[in-house]
Amino acid sequence: MTIKPDLSTPVPADLGAVHFVGIGGSGMSGIARLVLGAGHRVTGSDVRDSDNIAALRRLGATIAIGHSAENLPDDVDTVVVTGALWQDNPEYRLALERGIPVLHRSQALASVIAGQRLVSVAGAHGKTTSTGMIITGLLALGEDPSFVNGGVIEELGVSSASGSGDLFVVEADESDGSFLLYDTSVALITNVDPDHLDHYGSLEAFEQAFVDFADRAREFVVISSDDAGAKHVAGRLSHERVLTFGDAADATVRVHSIETDGPVAFAITYEGAEHRARLRVPGRHNAINAAGAFAVLVGLGFDPATSLEGIARFAGTGRRFELHGTVDGVSVFDDYAHHPTEVAAALSAARTVVGGGRIIAVHQPHLYSRTRLFAKEFAEVLEQHADETVVLDVYGAREDPEPGVTGALVSERFAHPEHVAFISDWQEAAEHTARIARPGDFVITLGCGDVYRIVPQILGSLERERLA
Repeated sequence: MTIKPDLSTPVPADLGAVHFVGIGGSGMSGIARLVLGAGHRVTGSDVRDSDNIAALRRLGATIAIGHSAENLPDDVDTVVVTGALWQDNPEYRLALERGIPVLHRSQALASVIAGQRLVSVAGAHGKTTSTGMIITGLLALGEDPSFVNGGVIEELGVSSASGSGDLFVVEADESDGSFLLYDTSVALITNVDPDHLDHYGSLEAFEQAFVDFADRAREFVVISSDDAGAKHVAGRLSHERVLTFGDAADATVRVHSIETDGPVAFAITYEGAEHRARLRVPGRHNAINAAGAFAVLVGLGFDPATSLEGIARFAGTGRRFELHGTVDGVSVFDDYAHHPTEVAAALSAARTVVGGGRIIAVHQPHLYSRTRLFAKEFAEVLEQHADETVVLDVYGAREDPEPGVTGALVSERFAHPEHVAFISDWQEAAEHTARIARPGDFVITLGCGDVYRIVPQILGSLERERLA
């Protein structure tokens, strides 16, 4: 079982020397970077080396590969963990035995950002992209915000930074309720698509968390006008200032005239004026994300036209339709999509730029509970939006295995089984993908687990297939 961090644990006034268990992820490494920047000594550990870890080491962090009680320094003052950590982690267990404060990563971040003007971005989908768009827009407007994003922003090469301005932009995690810890000034809700019900227990509790998050915002709320869950939440808000965005006719920021042939182009109508833009990323969903980011910026008082120009500079984030290589005309992408709605959006965006090629999806189901609950929906969107699909086995993350829950639950629900293969062995999956790929095709790995690690195997298999 994974740990259930106690979000009521008092946060020390001074974090002192901080040890991060699982420091290599985008979120954790981003927080560690800020803690380092604030002058704290940082140590940490993770199961494997990465570019994030290399960057932190260059900044002065001491990081061990592998988890061991020996990694925990004798003089550490605070330990920071994620909800994906297992209860038997030796560093976590030793910290408890020593009586060292153990904080969830959101508590550490809340400590770092205390007293700043916080823009918090929440929602089941689109958080990382929307956060990146807001940051990119602010920088183009001449602002210098601090930020922590869930993915590396392409044009900046980092997922977090300390700025000199009063604005702090953060991707807020609703999965475990930790987004309610932040003293938010501006709340952006991209959508309230049902997810994380394993934590909340019911749809009502899930939506209530978003109501609480929004109503606590000090300045204003930005929320989708189109998403069904967001509309339910908006109807229950008591906040005095709510801006909506989307393609609804009555949206405060209305996006329309969307063109998805290549990088998405669209128009925004706000306060009677129309503004047009073409993004550097594809997909209708990114036009919607841009409208939400635009609503945040104009709500903060920035010029509409200049704000949209700044947002249009956004070039994407890591693990969001990220190209890793091309072999003999076959392009291999990776995307973080792990919910049916996200998978549909990612594959729809790919369809707009693949031309005459086909889309081959390599899907890694995430969580046993999500796979059990949404197997039918995953099969439907994969079959609708991809030409061929390879399903891997489930990435359990924080969950224990469930009997009978494997990737086969998804593949068995395809109406046309000739277009899907459930292959649990990664090398076999990579070789199968290479055999069916043709020049002009897009191969897209999908999932928020470690599916990105199969990309080198796919590229290698494509190379060998080409030489055969």
